Amino acid sequence: MKVEGVRMVVGILLLAGMLCIGFWNPLKEWAHIPTSISVFKGESVTLKAPKLLTVDPTHGDSTLHIQDAESIAAMSAGTEEVVFKAVGGFPVKSTTVDVLPEQKVIAGGQSIGVKLNTKGVLVVGHHLIKTNTGEVSPGETAGIEVGDMITKINGVSIEKMSQVTQVVQQAGEKNQDLNIELKRNQHPLNTTLQPIKASGEQSYRMGLFIRDSAAGVGTMTFYDPQSKKFGALGHVISDSDTHKPIAVHDGEVLRSSVTSIEKGSHGDPGEKLASFSKNREILGQINKNSSFGIFGTLNKADLKNDIMDKELPIALSNQIKEGPAKILTVVSGEKVEEFDIEIVNAIQQKQPATKGLVLKVTDPKLLEATGGIVQGMSGSPIIQDGKLVGAVTHVFVNDPTSGYGCHIGWMLEEAGVTNELKQAKAS
Repeated sequence: MKVEGVRMVVGILLLAGMLCIGFWNPLKEWAHIPTSISVFKGESVTLKAPKLLTVDPTHGDSTLHIQDAESIAAMSAGTEEVVFKAVGGFPVKSTTVDVLPEQKVIAGGQSIGVKLNTKGVLVVGHHLIKTNTGEVSPGETAGIEVGDMITKINGVSIEKMSQVTQVVQQAGEKNQDLNIELKRNQHPLNTTLQPIKASGEQSYRMGLFIRDSAAGVGTMTFYDPQSKKFGALGHVISDSDTHKPIAVHDGEVLRSSVTSIEKGSHGDPGEKLASFSKNREILGQINKNSSFGIFGTLNKADLKNDIMDKELPIALSNQIKEGPAKILTVVSGEKVEEFDIEIVNAIQQKQPATKGLVLKVTDPKLLEATGGIVQGMSGSPIIQDGKLVGAVTHVFVNDPTSGYGCHIGWMLEEAGVTNELKQAKAS
């Protein structure tokens, strides 16, 4: 009995000790030391090491300079491992510091018109054709679904709707089947389809509604004056009927002018209404539509917003903090204006994800004009402490004053700007 009592007391003491260790500040600080971190050349980073630990670079080269127990200065591009040591020099944790070459881009804020051409023709619906024996949709019978992208018909690559009309008519007149190659969720499929004529008509049809282009408005986020590469919108462009991302063959960004605004309210996000500028000036070419926006190359590297036309440094996700910030956007005509917002939450992301920032509009002028974040504002650059930190992406439907933003780093990567960073770092 006594032995069992001793065991119980010992167990209770061990449990209490483990709980106390969990609340011990040095241990909690140690657990929060990151295993890897990125920083630009010439900047400093604070690792918040526990007071009981010392910090040393493993190689002692010129990549990093230890300023004190917590602060490390990035001296040159490269990768260095920093080791945290306990009393006696015993290593307890290490952090890999990736020093990137200094990178600056120019913030946008301009209202832009977007025209996309698809890789093939997109199926957006079925329609029934009246015949002497009833109504039928050959496309639906062939198993073609809304959202499918038709890429080839009878071995001919399809890029425009006009091509489809010609191929379908020729096959119908010869009473031949159409061999359809399509993509469904990026997976290739094949099917056959017999085009038919409607009663009293001479043209043959497939029984499908198709589209080869899309258009809309948004906001320019940034461009790199050296490479002329740009990024905009901050989110993927999806087809309005299928709600699926559009696979882009090519496209254009044009200068646009905001004509009016439908203010956002609870349950209604609102919208910028804009038109292409009178001279329909083409600003650049689009080559990618991804979850972080549209990307491509400008025709000229002198696009101005007349507010911040100088290059701005980039903020990495670990450098963004909760608190005041600004966005650049257009609420009337083509004039870019600066408005106050607050970054409510900044999430440090190791993998690409669109919702890295939670934002709240605080500027009375913007709230009066738009009610908060509205459609068409997507892509508006976010500036904090003189650095470009991200772009506005989505609005909270039930609270138009708030929404999401994405980290600028992911957009730079999609644009191909960081590829040049890595090359510069390696050279």
